Amino acid sequence: LYNAILNQPGAKNRDLSSIRLCVSAAEPLPAEIWRRWKETFGLVILDGIGSTEMLHIYISNTTKALRPGSSGRPVPGYEVRILSPEGNPVPQGEAGDLWVKGDSALAFYWHQHQKTKSSLQGEWFYTGDRYRVDEEGFYWYEGRSDDMIKVKGLWVSPIEIENVLVEHPAVREAAVVGVQVEGLTRIKAFVILREGYTPSEELTLELQNWCKSRLRPYQYPEFVSYVEDFPRTATGKVQRFRLREGA
Repeated sequence: LYNAILNQPGAKNRDLSSIRLCVSAAEPLPAEIWRRWKETFGLVILDGIGSTEMLHIYISNTTKALRPGSSGRPVPGYEVRILSPEGNPVPQGEAGDLWVKGDSALAFYWHQHQKTKSSLQGEWFYTGDRYRVDEEGFYWYEGRSDDMIKVKGLWVSPIEIENVLVEHPAVREAAVVGVQVEGLTRIKAFVILREGYTPSEELTLELQNWCKSRLRPYQYPEFVSYVEDFPRTATGKVQRFRLREGA
């Protein structure tokens, strides 16, 4: 929504003086969009994460503790932990599966016994999200557990690549998925360009080098497709599985 507003013609002339503060959830908010919103309207966006199962936001930035691009810190009343697939705590800075505990949690999934068993361990709920936590206690989204891409034996977060791509002046939105090429997993980016830019081999090479210069050498899209829009849910979330199917 914030990105869509920023991309509207004449957005800079909109009067948002009646708004004191903005909030965001559902989808991670890239730091670049946070920056553009602040520059355009002078307003701060507080990003966080919650879920239907928890009935509340359980990690969030606040006006006193804010890191653009992060989901923030745990909300009072909730506990979170990051675990390996084996159920062990991961070292600080490493990505793992996010679990959350709080009194607002679901009791069970209606008529979905197996899903309840796999998602609940006592008071802890498995979110299905991959996160890492930094030395200041801020939590950084790495993607859905089933969206992570394993390239040459190394796990790659599509969110990291997407966030770097949208920092490029030509890119309005980006979505990254893993695709199979001759039995091997490769990284592919779907890109929506800003007005005034057109797809070209030169631009593709520029975007690849843009990622290589800002991320690890293997964290760049080997393939780039330019599209008008992404398949989305009713709430606007990008449906990466449909991008993979069409790749």
